[in-house]
Formats: sequence, C-alpha cells, structure tokens
Amino acid sequence: MEAWPQGLRDHAKDHRYYEIVAETLGFDCRAFVLEDHRGHVLAIQPFFFVEQDLVVTAPAWIQAPVGFVRRAFPSFLRLKMLMLGCAAGEGSLVRAEGPAALVEALRETVLRAARAFGAKLVVWKDFPSGERTALKSLRSGPAGTRYVQIASMPATRMNFDFATFDEYLERRLSRVTRKSVRRKYKVLADAPPITMTVTNTLGEEMDEALALYEQVFARSSLQFERLNRKFLQQLSERLPERVRYFLWRQEGRLVAFSLCLVHDGAIYDEYLGLDYRIALDLHLYFVTFRDVLTWALSQGLKSYCSTPLSYDPKFHLGFDLAPLDLYFALPWPWVNVLAQPFMRYMSPTRAEPVLASFANAREMEPAL
Repeated sequence: MEAWPQGLRDHAKDHRYYEIVAETLGFDCRAFVLEDHRGHVLAIQPFFFVEQDLVVTAPAWIQAPVGFVRRAFPSFLRLKMLMLGCAAGEGSLVRAEGPAALVEALRETVLRAARAFGAKLVVWKDFPSGERTALKSLRSGPAGTRYVQIASMPATRMNFDFATFDEYLERRLSRVTRKSVRRKYKVLADAPPITMTVTNTLGEEMDEALALYEQVFARSSLQFERLNRKFLQQLSERLPERVRYFLWRQEGRLVAFSLCLVHDGAIYDEYLGLDYRIALDLHLYFVTFRDVLTWALSQGLKSYCSTPLSYDPKFHLGFDLAPLDLYFALPWPWVNVLAQPFMRYMSPTRAEPVLASFANAREMEPAL
C-alpha cells in the first residue's frame, strides 16, 4: 500500500523500522487500515499485542493489595493488551490525509477489535505530545468508550546552540555540574585509552555488543522490547543510511556500545550497552554521551534525541523533556467507566521524582 511508506516518510523510524520490529522482536504486529467507500486507503495505524503487568509502575498503595491477591492468583492484573504504535519506540499516527478521521474511526473500532482478540486493555502507546490535538477525541464521546490520558515516561531532547563540546560545557551546564563532569573525564587519564569507532554494520562485534546491551537491559527497572541479533542485522541491511553503531574499545575489548539513528538533522540515541566491570569507575555513560555529541556536531546535526529513563544525568547534562502520552481504555463499556478513576494513577512518571526538576516538566501534563 502506497500509504504505508508515505505515512511514515518524515519519521526517523519509518515503515522499514516497523517491519523489522515485527519480523524480529517477537511481537504479534498488525495494522488497522482506513479506507473510503471506493477502497482508497486514507490511513494505516500499526498495533500489536503484548502481555503486560498492569501495576508495575503503580503507587505502593495499589501494588500492596495486588501483591496479596497474586499469592493466590499469580496472573491477576497481568493482561493481554492491544497497543497502538510501535513496539520498540514512540507511537505515530500513520496517515495519508490527516489524523482526525483516523482517530475518530479508530476510537471505538479498536475496542471492538480488542474484545474479538481477547485483549483486556487498549493502550495508545507513547504518542508525542505534538499529537495531542489529533488524539483529543479519544477523551470524548460516550463514557464507556472514553480513554484516560496519562503521562508516559518522556523522551529527552537537546537542540544544539553550540558548535563544540567545550562550548556546550560552558553554555549549557551550571558551574557545579561542569566541574563534576570534567572530574569524571579526568579519571580516564589514569586508565588505558578508550577509542571510538562508528559504523552502520556490525560484524564480529555483534555478540560482544549484544552482551553489553544485555547488561544494561538487566539493570533496567522497566523492561519491554529486547533486542537480538536478527534485529541488529536487519537494521544494517534495510536502514544503512540511518543506523549508526558507536563502539568503544579499551585494550582491544569492547566496553561500550550505542545504537543510534540519524534522520533530518537529528541523532536519536536508542539503545546502550556498557561493561559494568568498568562502567561505573570510568563513568562510561558520560564518555558515550560526550563522544556521540561530538560526532553529531562534526556531522552538522542540529539536535540530540534520547529515549526514556536515566533522567538524573540527563537533567544535569542539560536535556529538555520530550513528553509522551498514554491513552487507556478497557473494551467493556461498564467496566471501563468503573476503572477510569484507577487508571489515572497508572502513570509511570510517579516513579521518577527528578522529572519535576526539568525546566519544561509542565509539558508532561495532559492537555485539558
């Protein structure tokens, strides 16, 4: 369908990325297709099914009674969900002729589809705040088909108003943070040198890079998609002009790995791998950030985008939030009405108090 690649042509994660995710990461991925009476495709909206713990990010006063119930019923509130968007990234409205008709057509259709496929919850996953106007109708209509909008874990973004890394330190960081960051880099002077290479394909480093990624994945409090060899191989083969693998070596051994996408003047830092035998002592997170930023500046890029989590260092490094939203509804009207007051407490941002310190933290709040 011509509308499929066209609808995502302006996104860093275009139709090829969605196809790679569907073919490699084990999700049951499908799509809704909106047609007019002549069969002309107006829009396509990807979705997928996943089993998810509904209360993993809920406040303690909800988790405590749920934990008690799970002693007898282990699967309680672990639900099959129908999620609209991308299983490995933020959501997008894939439209050929504007978003309004797509959202309005899907508002109730998705709930019917969820019932047909046995999904217990519908989630519009991680849609950028710029889509709020298009998605506004999800929160209106009959109460039984109304969605609850909450803040998801936001991404982060930094626009470049500097030309070098040293200029970035001077212009974007406070004096205290600047001194702290420079102290971290001084630790490297007493260690064997760390060198970086950039490539759009992984050869012999594939298994080493995945092993480093697994170390970071295992330490994450929120786990969703999990990368594998086939995913990395397909990125290299089908998105060679966009994918960049950053590899850091010390004494010949791979110690850090970053998977990035480059598109429309921005670098998107997607996945990180670190060797935790030395990562904390040598502040490898800050090393990878410095080197990726320096490389992006050398390529004439204009902004640095990063995925959710690791908010404390990102706050001190001068990032802004790029808010993402979740929209929840249960597929049974009367149950949906009863559950809505509780769903409003499901925002995962409650587990990250540092988010309130960002200058644009108020942008996370759902539009009224």
